Amino acid sequence: MKVLITGVAGLLGANFSRYLLSKGYEVAGIDDLSGGYSDSVPAEVSFHEVDLADRLKTDEVFKKEKPDYVFHFAAYAAEGLSPFIRNYNYTNNMLASANVINACVNHDVKKVIFTSSMAVYGVGRPPFSEDQLPTPEDPYGIAKYAVEMDLKMAHEMFGLRYSIVRPHNVVGIYQNIWDRYRNVIGIWIRKAMNGEPLTIFGDGTQKRAFSDIKFYMAPFEKLMNSYDGETFNIGADKDFTINEACDLVISVANELGIKASKVHLEKRNEVHTAYCDHAKAHKLLEFKDDTNLRDTIKEMFVWAQKQPNRPIKNMEYEIEKNMYSFWKK
Repeated sequence: MKVLITGVAGLLGANFSRYLLSKGYEVAGIDDLSGGYSDSVPAEVSFHEVDLADRLKTDEVFKKEKPDYVFHFAAYAAEGLSPFIRNYNYTNNMLASANVINACVNHDVKKVIFTSSMAVYGVGRPPFSEDQLPTPEDPYGIAKYAVEMDLKMAHEMFGLRYSIVRPHNVVGIYQNIWDRYRNVIGIWIRKAMNGEPLTIFGDGTQKRAFSDIKFYMAPFEKLMNSYDGETFNIGADKDFTINEACDLVISVANELGIKASKVHLEKRNEVHTAYCDHAKAHKLLEFKDDTNLRDTIKEMFVWAQKQPNRPIKNMEYEIEKNMYSFWKK
């Protein structure tokens, strides 16, 4: 059985490819390496450095690999930045997904599993449940919800089987910690190692629930052969304020002999309280999140200290009006 993973060099792809290989699957992967790194991809993966926005090259990979299943993880998940990079956001998250769906239909893929985002809920009513009507607040959430709707249409029109997962605040090794716009735990770890203060936007009372990627593996696999057309929230049940999470990173850094401090910057436009209800995944996918955030942060620190000193990613802004001071170049 062959599985194709898009975004194979990112957090989800790097970890899930290793899981599938350990289970005896044949694995192929696509990544343009704009947000991931080739050394995160296992050597056993048939890897293609391709931009999914290129329809013809994407189709060539499907034609060559002939995957049975596709896990579409590739995305640029920077909610707060997405209003300032609208074209890039919609090209990377929506147009690229359309090309993946086209290829799945044209090459008779048995099923595609798509990772959407908690961002589709917008402000909503936390804890967000799958039966709530999505009301995304930013271009990233809009793009993700558009792909969800397009998958439903592709099923009705062409019989393409699919399932949707809405993960949130996922952390673990192989996460990109060199991107200044996303992955807050990773950003803090990088800043601590570089002797920089850990940055908090606003007063830090915002609430999020952080989950370790390792608990996603078996539920993802189960979706290959069950729950077509269903949507699942997956993530941690315990929420933290941003202040609490930052203090935890500082505590782990100090434990490892790294002095760290924090600084509060201007507030940015974001949903204040965002976390999900996971009862459906608990019941149907036997999903169980046992994240110990301190242990996960320590594991990430140890991993990060072994990584090369990579350059910090800066995006080309399409709009600079009302740009936050901390992102100005």
